Amino acid sequence: MLAIVCPGQGSQTPGFLAPWLELPSVADRLGALGEVVGLDLVAHGTTSDEETIKDTAVAQPLIVAAGIVAAEAMFDAELSDLPVVLAGHSVGEITASALAGVLSAEDAMRFVGVRARGMAKAAAVTPTGMSAVVGGDRDEVLAAIAAAGAEPANVNGGGQIVAAGTFEALKQLADNPPAKARVIPLKVAGAFHTQHMASAVADLEALRPELAVSDPAVPLLSNFDGAEVASGEAALESLIAQVSRPVRWDLCMETLAARGVTGVIELAPAGTLVGLAKRGMPGIKTVAVKGPSDVDAALELFAADDASSDKETV
Repeated sequence: MLAIVCPGQGSQTPGFLAPWLELPSVADRLGALGEVVGLDLVAHGTTSDEETIKDTAVAQPLIVAAGIVAAEAMFDAELSDLPVVLAGHSVGEITASALAGVLSAEDAMRFVGVRARGMAKAAAVTPTGMSAVVGGDRDEVLAAIAAAGAEPANVNGGGQIVAAGTFEALKQLADNPPAKARVIPLKVAGAFHTQHMASAVADLEALRPELAVSDPAVPLLSNFDGAEVASGEAALESLIAQVSRPVRWDLCMETLAARGVTGVIELAPAGTLVGLAKRGMPGIKTVAVKGPSDVDAALELFAADDASSDKETV
């Protein structure tokens, strides 16, 4: 079995979608998805500068749309016909939910549009941000984050915990880092997955009755506890609640390992989650699908997985 994982905010870089636009129909698909949220996703994925795509209201829809078009370009078959499990980090959980069939691509874009605008609005109330704490003893890192007045917004595994809070709290953490740890500011404009995002949760609750929800067609993991969601409604509940509660990517990786996953394929804009997998799941095979040139390597991983399964059943 393979895992298809979808990255979160901060993974985007200027021009990252340019190679995908060389494929037929991708520009039209991006254009259609962009119309749902009122954004020119083709421009934002190709020519917009770093500051523009750092904006939460732009970054989140751009990342979800990128994952959707990458998956559609990669797979002719329905994902339900493939031996996969899906997971997404933060906003990437929306991408994963769309690929699992919980939401249509259009409803996923509506959802992320409301989420992004709501989180941007919430972030504007108080200047806040996020910093990755890399290395150090886990308990000491958590203690240092608490002592600084911040919160552990993402527990990513692989020796990385992301702190979120006011700039003052994050500065205090940077000035007093845990032993053997580095504090690295992230390119996000708010303390996501903390109490600061409560108003965005309310916005999504208001949207909930308008969404058509189906049960996942393939196993889909929740950021809350790393467990497989039991239904479409449970998946939607997870998507809404995770806006103001920590992302437990470490638990998602533990579940993937326990399920015997042999490889991890990260969809565009790829790189972050395969890096965590290499550190948190030693020996796992990984492919970061940053552009169409990476698709063959990802499909070869499926072929290798099929061959391995055949040997096990002989």
